[in-house]
Amino acid sequence: MIKKEREVCVCNDVTAGEVITLIKENNIHSLKKLLEQNICPLGDKCESCHEDGYDNDGFSLAMILSLVQQKKV
Repeated sequence: MIKKEREVCVCNDVTAGEVITLIKENNIHSLKKLLEQNICPLGDKCESCHEDGYDNDGFSLAMILSLVQQKKV
């Protein structure tokens, strides 16, 4: 299980829990749509959160989107 308080987008101080809520409430189904939404800035600075994760460990927006789609979070 992921820790919802862990930051995913470090440049914008956005946590996993905030991203999960954003995805669910706005019915987002792709990484492109997640990055293009105007509700919460994500991945617009260093871009490491897109797929690799800030710590290069895979803890990324793509991973969270996948977990939400699989209904694991």
